[in-house]
Formats: sequence, structure tokens, C-alpha cells
Amino acid sequence: MHALPNLLYAYDALEPYIDEQTMRLHHLKHHQAYIDKLNAALEPFPEWQNKNLESLLRNLETVPETIRTAVCNHGGGHWNHSFFWQIMVPANSPETKITDKIKSALEKNFNNFESFQKQFKDAALARFGSGWVWLIKQSAEKLAITSTANQDVPFADGQPILGLDVWEHAYYLKYQNRRADYLDAFFKVINWQMVAGG
Repeated sequence: MHALPNLLYAYDALEPYIDEQTMRLHHLKHHQAYIDKLNAALEPFPEWQNKNLESLLRNLETVPETIRTAVCNHGGGHWNHSFFWQIMVPANSPETKITDKIKSALEKNFNNFESFQKQFKDAALARFGSGWVWLIKQSAEKLAITSTANQDVPFADGQPILGLDVWEHAYYLKYQNRRADYLDAFFKVINWQMVAGG
């Protein structure tokens, strides 16, 4: 059965950009709820319980129809959040320094880092309601920014290498309705070494 992954840092490690209370609720309550509901959906289907989550989500048409929506929603929530926790590190970490590899790739695809940042932020602000914004690799040379609703995964568009949760539960305790401020804060805690390795 699926289980909540441990964070690689303390709940307060992303302060002052992402607050401790939000991290605790987001990880222990929201993410855990997706896992609980995913496991509940899979319980009547033992042959599906040990299948790789990403494989399930990439091949939803093969999942039994009675649980397909639950696997999409709750499995997607589990995968998206598991990825999201890894893409962040404390702001004083060496990993927050953008690598030459990813800087060059961003410049090739978006002219410069500032242009990428603006386009990523614009996509996040334009996401109506709840969802995610992604930087995805479409080929060895091609990067693109995309957005998904709710807990949909971005696999149809390419391989995600950076993702941002723009559900209100990700930022509302600290930033209330100021999503733009949350987006600026996120750029302070990105693990660019992981992005570069994606």
C-alpha cells in the first residue's frame, strides 16, 4: 500500500518563505488524505495495490473503471506532492543556486532566466481555481511550461522537472489571496540541482 514519504528537511526549514504550519498541514493532512483515499480505492483490487504509481497514472485506461477517477485524483495528488517536496530545499542551501546546465537550457527555451520566471509565474496566476504549474522536458533540448487542473499529472505533455502547487492550501495561511507573493517566495527555495537532473 502507498505511504506518506518523509520530508528531506524539517517542517520549519523553508521559513520564512513557506511557513511551518502550512508545511505540517500540507504534508501530514492534505498529502496523507490523498494516500488514504488512494489506498481505499485500491483495497478491493489487490492485484493493483503494488503497481508503480507513475505507471498507474500513465496508463489510467487500464485501471478498473470503477476506481479510475479515484486513482486519477488521489493517485495524482500523491504523485504531485511527492515530487513537490523534493523540488524544494531550505533557502540557504547550495542547491538553490541555479546550475549552468539548467540556466543554459532555460536561456535556450525562454531567452533568459527572467523571461522563464515571468512565464512560469504568469501561468501560475492564470490557473483558475486549483492546480499545478510545471516546467516539463519534452525532448533533450525542448522545455515548456504547462499547467494542470486539480491533481492531474503532467505526463501527457512531457517529463516534469519542476512543479508548483497552486492550490490555496499550499499558501493561504501565510499569503492569503496573494498568490503572486507565494510564487516569488517559491523561487527562493527551488532545488535547482534536482531540476537540472530531471
